[in-house]
Amino acid sequence: MKYGLNPVVTGASRILILGTLPGDESLRIQEYYANPRNQFWSILSAVFDESIGPSYSKRVAFLRSRKLALWDVLSGADRNGSLDAKIKNGRANDFSTFFSRYPNLLTVVFNGGRAEKLFRRLVRNKLAPQMLEARQFIGLPSTSPTPGKNVLPFRVKAERWKAIRIAEHTAQTDRT
Repeated sequence: MKYGLNPVVTGASRILILGTLPGDESLRIQEYYANPRNQFWSILSAVFDESIGPSYSKRVAFLRSRKLALWDVLSGADRNGSLDAKIKNGRANDFSTFFSRYPNLLTVVFNGGRAEKLFRRLVRNKLAPQMLEARQFIGLPSTSPTPGKNVLPFRVKAERWKAIRIAEHTAQTDRT
């Protein structure tokens, strides 16, 4: 059984980016998206046209400055290696408590189809209807470097991830 990381979130966070479960390298050093081949940080840099920097502390500071939060659908799972396709016996994080504690998280962005499917299967039916109705959910292409039939070129992924900018603007407008 592999267990996930604590969320990167503050009370000011407005957009939650959800993955499935951190890969082995992320778990080893306890940092989200630590595999240098994963395009997550490069895509965020391209989306916001801003250099994020290589240190994890600068990456977390960037997330906080943009009111972005990071977490995973799963708190733990059996998995040999880092591939999402190898996940078995996944256990979901407690989103009822999480959304109650962080009510400003009104947009949930899924990093890949697997995260979205796991959320729908393991979490959605456990949330109160008002928790779902209050939020928008956006599925985006995975930032994983693993080749497959649905893998898009970097520039296409970055373009689709710009939906975060629209959500960021909407969240700021709705709260002012």
